[in-house]
Amino acid sequence: MPRTPSSPLLLAGLLAGAAVAHAAVPRQFDAIVPRSLPGSPRQWTYASGVAELALAAGVAHPRTRKAAALAAAAFFVGVFPANVKMAADARHRSPVERAVAFARLPLQVPLVLWAGRVSRDAATPRPADRPTR
Repeated sequence: MPRTPSSPLLLAGLLAGAAVAHAAVPRQFDAIVPRSLPGSPRQWTYASGVAELALAAGVAHPRTRKAAALAAAAFFVGVFPANVKMAADARHRSPVERAVAFARLPLQVPLVLWAGRVSRDAATPRPADRPTR
């Protein structure tokens, strides 16, 4: 049975889109920054957006894809506390907001697995991924 491609450029696009969202609508991300982190929530929002942009660039480039995808997997694990905070804060909100907040929690697992698969696949570049001269 053929294996599903890991879609590194789709992962890079997802990360880049998230980075843009952090810059365009930072307020929604500020709200989910855990209070226990030092500094202001806005600093964390912008820093995570910059990290996502750097990860997107790394995943998009075949030479840096393996390391960047591993870093993306770690990043997805690292931002999980923000999703937990979002779910905890949504307990007293509308049913739709609660559903969205709680649905985000298990979504981290496929993101981590996807980034791991991109990293593993990067170890053996396919002809389409090799740069041309």
